[in-house]
Amino acid sequence: MGDPAVTGARSPGGGRSGPRRNGGGSGRNGGRGWLFLLPAVAVYLAFTVYPAVSTLQFSFLEWDGVAPPAWAGLDNFVRVAAEPMLGRAVLNALVLIVFFTVLPILLGLLMTALLAGGVRRGTAFYRVVFFLPQVLPLVVVGTTWRWMYSDDGMVNQALGAAGLDHLGRAWLGDERFALAALGVVGTWLMSGLCMMLFMSGAQRVDPALHEAAAIDGAGPARRFLSVVLPGLRKEIGIAGVITTIAALASFDLVFVTTNGGPAGATNVPGLLVYRLAFNEGDIGAAGALAVVLTVLVVVFVGGIRLLVREDA
Repeated sequence: MGDPAVTGARSPGGGRSGPRRNGGGSGRNGGRGWLFLLPAVAVYLAFTVYPAVSTLQFSFLEWDGVAPPAWAGLDNFVRVAAEPMLGRAVLNALVLIVFFTVLPILLGLLMTALLAGGVRRGTAFYRVVFFLPQVLPLVVVGTTWRWMYSDDGMVNQALGAAGLDHLGRAWLGDERFALAALGVVGTWLMSGLCMMLFMSGAQRVDPALHEAAAIDGAGPARRFLSVVLPGLRKEIGIAGVITTIAALASFDLVFVTTNGGPAGATNVPGLLVYRLAFNEGDIGAAGALAVVLTVLVVVFVGGIRLLVREDA
């Protein structure tokens, strides 16, 4: 005779009842799981979804933040498209992509090739030095570079020591060079991040591929281009997304260094959203510009993901 707990016991009607199963356990466990997720979901809805929906709503209103709002339709978006200052700010943000994204990715690949290819001693030290700008607050970075770019700052002192005094200027006060000078700061900030991403990706490459390439006579540069670089597609995509968002949504660095000057040469959409909302009280135009900026970010991020997409 088997154990009734296993084989099942006879029911009073002569039938055999099966073993008891905890049929409702999965539902109860699922409910507990959602209870654990509830705080994170609440925070996400309160600080991400709700502000985004509110911004979209404000973009269709004429409102100063105090008086009752009035429906404006697409007028705010027309103003964003027609206002030269706003258009120039978007163009400046696109220019910053070159400094925040393209140059850091190229420099990150170069530093990865040097550190992963030939340099062995002091690799950890170089990683820390290159990544250090990422752990510094942007307010500190902006204040430091503002001093370095001043008339008697380190940049002009270095030019003077090299006998190039005629090239010295107040870099952030010159309308022709202010945006490029700001972009150089972005390149300095983002290069270390790109390098760390690429270094982590390079360590995933199968050493057998390096050995096979070396047997075929490939040097360090050729091995990096043929073996390591194809394996960094995902890391390049991640770096491109992060740095492009930083370029298009830049605010802190511009606010601390130039505040959009001189003569609007370094205005960016993030800074103008702040000014329109808190200085001029034009919530509708600020919301419209924020929506346009969000669309730009989505378009560029989507394009980057398509470029680095791996075929199945």
